[in-house]
Amino acid sequence: MPRTPAPLPDDLGEVFGVAQARAAGVTRGRLGARDLEAPFHGVRARLAPARDTGDGPLARDRAQRERVLRRAQAYARVAPEGAFFAGRTAAVLHGCPVVHPADSLEVGVVAPGRAPRARGIHGIKVADHLVTIGELHGVRVVSAASAWAMLGRTASVRELIIAGDALVAIPRGPGGGRMPHRRLCTPAQLRAALPHIREGAMSPPETELRLDLVTAGLPEPMLDVEIRDDGGRLLGITELVYPDARVAIEVEGDHHRTSKRQWDRDLEKYATYTAAGWLVVRVTVSQVRSHRAVTLVRRALAAAR
Repeated sequence: MPRTPAPLPDDLGEVFGVAQARAAGVTRGRLGARDLEAPFHGVRARLAPARDTGDGPLARDRAQRERVLRRAQAYARVAPEGAFFAGRTAAVLHGCPVVHPADSLEVGVVAPGRAPRARGIHGIKVADHLVTIGELHGVRVVSAASAWAMLGRTASVRELIIAGDALVAIPRGPGGGRMPHRRLCTPAQLRAALPHIREGAMSPPETELRLDLVTAGLPEPMLDVEIRDDGGRLLGITELVYPDARVAIEVEGDHHRTSKRQWDRDLEKYATYTAAGWLVVRVTVSQVRSHRAVTLVRRALAAAR
């Protein structure tokens, strides 16, 4: 029969770092035992005992929240400094009845920090004035209103309404008394979150660049703009635009380089833009994520002026 793994030090808790365990005298072999799981590199968690949580919607929501919280607490052991849980992950941690991926967490950083990249982690970058960050269950997480605003990227209208109703619900205490101080946020706070959502962003790098530009003190560009000549003829559609300065910003993925057809179309498009008096700034995804794109846009705006 398989040997029962040796007991672990009680002070390690349910979730702990490998370095912490090694410092407490736990061997590498013990860290690979069958009663532990490795949700992230450098982290171990004691296997949670199976239990019957029921089969109703509320029971399923509670089970999902416990699962997400356990995973979030595990990642918090190795998360980069300043990181926080955002989007669907934050919404579930606050108690929102939204669907959450089983094997992924949404983790944010304040721009211009670098969004985390790891297995099971969806990293995002957010301007500091767009979110309020606090602590919940021992992990850093955006406010309930900020989490709801972030849901607008992926949630249906129905799901947003369900989540919004859950957030502004006023709990009742013993005897049925209303306790407005215990609700997660107010309708006014949800309305205040709406201005942070933008229509027209066609890819995450475009959103990242927009946030970086605003954080750097530059004006916020318009999104998904039709560029036309003086006669009204459509020349093309561009992701981020400063119409007054006649500066068009093109975020180019690798297919712009590897596809001959796309390359030819790009050259023709940019030539017509230039002939119509537009200054084109072409940036790559790597330039966006290394923040070099902000410098290129700043120079273009200065030249346009």
